[in-house]
Amino acid sequence: MNYTRGSDERTGVRPSLPGMQETRNGTSAGNSAARMHEFDEECDALIWSVFRYALDRIKEQPPLDGPLSAAELQALVGETVTPEGLGGVEALRRYTEHLAPASISVDHPRYLAFVAGAPTKAASVFDLVIGASSLCGSTWLDGAGMVFAENQALRWIADLAGLPDSAGGCFVTGGTMGNLSALVAARHDADRRRTEAGLGRPARWAVVAAESAHSSVESAARVMDVDVILASVDDDLRLRGGAVAEAIAGASEGTEVFAVVATAGTTNLGIVDALEGIADVCADSGVWLHVDGAYGGAAMAAPSARHRFAGIERCDSLVVDPHKWLFSPFDCAALLYRNPEVARSAHTQHAGYLEPIIDEMVWNPCDYAHVLTRRARGMPFWFSLAVHGTDAYRDAIEGTLEVTRVLRDLVADAPLLKLLVEPELSVVAFRRHGWGVEDYQAWSDRLLAEGIALLTPTTFEGGPAMRICIVNPRTTVADLEEILETLV
Repeated sequence: MNYTRGSDERTGVRPSLPGMQETRNGTSAGNSAARMHEFDEECDALIWSVFRYALDRIKEQPPLDGPLSAAELQALVGETVTPEGLGGVEALRRYTEHLAPASISVDHPRYLAFVAGAPTKAASVFDLVIGASSLCGSTWLDGAGMVFAENQALRWIADLAGLPDSAGGCFVTGGTMGNLSALVAARHDADRRRTEAGLGRPARWAVVAAESAHSSVESAARVMDVDVILASVDDDLRLRGGAVAEAIAGASEGTEVFAVVATAGTTNLGIVDALEGIADVCADSGVWLHVDGAYGGAAMAAPSARHRFAGIERCDSLVVDPHKWLFSPFDCAALLYRNPEVARSAHTQHAGYLEPIIDEMVWNPCDYAHVLTRRARGMPFWFSLAVHGTDAYRDAIEGTLEVTRVLRDLVADAPLLKLLVEPELSVVAFRRHGWGVEDYQAWSDRLLAEGIALLTPTTFEGGPAMRICIVNPRTTVADLEEILETLV
């Protein structure tokens, strides 16, 4: 496909780029460092070529491509970072012909592994605006308009959770950074309270979480050099208050639990922990309650699922990723605090050149997470919300839940399949009778090689299994029926 723009009545630019001579390596003659930041005829043509490709990608359903080996890519693409440069035409050609097809588009309706993303067209196209605008979203001074808009989008999520009007936070890269930032704030608050009580630090700090908690909780604990005390889940695979109380009481001498991490939609199975009972225990123990709703928290917008989140309004911090089930481009995670002042105290960075922007009277997003320089990653999400309205989001999420319920019935009725748990959100987990690890992997590999779907095996109670996660409103029952037919 030729992504060079045709003649334009306003500028007269043509694909032949008159006056531009190409050297053998694809760069224009007389190219200099100064030209990198100038807008000229060559730059205009390149911009339109890139825009045409981007807009075609947004308009068309993406292919279900797959990865190549590093050796294969080297043979196809060769060296791209060179002293002279490739030139815009050649660099874009290598991307469109080789690099992009060696990557999987997660917004494909049959991308059903992990937790996919399905940004709206409005969100995707506005991401171009944010990238092209050279705006920093770290502080009110740099980006007051963007921070104002992002905070309105954060407010919608806070309202879904029932958090007070005082709640606030910022958008970070993902659930991993959101969980780390929240736990840093939680420990800071616990340390402050011990200091005010005339106590020193304990020998060890600890977090309580279930085995079903996201792997980023363990990762955050390693970064912070704190312990993780695992609490057992009930027969329904849900973390409950009783197990949390036992874990807190069972902490070894000299260890103090400063936070409990509950999950509102486990990644593997979509289970929502018993938040109300956990909140009771945290309140009685004076322990920070953090809720990881990176995947599942979006379902708070769906009336049919809202009851599963009872008690979430009592959390001290919450993470919900719009780039998962709220139709925003990567990377975008909403981090919210019941009392943002605690987070600001924990995260504000101090340096001579930063002192002029430290101002309690304005909202600096960099004060609420482990971040300083920050793109305004919440803006594409805000734009889509502003364009479509929250009712459309409610209906889209309800639609994916309805498709999930139909898939649940298809699996339950299939003679060769066994449903493993009743779906709570949009994950359906199952086994095929007689299959082992190699069979599941071979099936997944075949589906991707044939361009049918992307699925990856998982584990359940020590054995191999499959899971299908639906967050894309364009995933249909017909898609799922075709996939299940390949299991016969």
